[in-house]
Amino acid sequence: MKRAFLIAGLMAAFALATLAASAVAANFAGTWVLDKTKSQGLSTRMSGADKVSWIITQDDKTISIESKVEGGQPPAGGGGGTGGGAGGGGPRPTGPSSYTLDGKEATSDQTFGQMTGKLTTKATWAGNDLELLRKTSFTGQDGTERVSTNTQKLSLSADGKVLTAVVHSEGGRGGPTDSTLVFNKQ
Repeated sequence: MKRAFLIAGLMAAFALATLAASAVAANFAGTWVLDKTKSQGLSTRMSGADKVSWIITQDDKTISIESKVEGGQPPAGGGGGTGGGAGGGGPRPTGPSSYTLDGKEATSDQTFGQMTGKLTTKATWAGNDLELLRKTSFTGQDGTERVSTNTQKLSLSADGKVLTAVVHSEGGRGGPTDSTLVFNKQ
């Protein structure tokens, strides 16, 4: 009898280990188009654009988000076309925002227009949701250190056709901003 319980216990442990190993994190890869009617707290640039899309590439080690804003008028001072953010925030390097999916913080030297500074990124899984942290720090022309942060919590609908990004930005022009971006898979 003890042997039967031992065998049953080992089989249950093996089944749980197999199930845990086969659990796959959400895959956000694809082209996503902003649904303005379901989104909230859009920047002036995003709300005035003809089309806003995110092109996300993801493998088991990295995720990269390229933001494209088409049409409409750029905000005073230009910018706003790339970087994966919701608008606001501080200066951004051009090109996609990339994150490693190992949960570790990555820091690099970056050029933000005519300024140089540090870019720190970190991606953290919470179940199938992914939180992306992006922090820039640089010295302004007046000699003061400027820091801006952008946090995006990404989640997918059960059918994988809707991406929701809850975004919080601080340190940019105009103070903290919060928005909820809803994208449909193209």
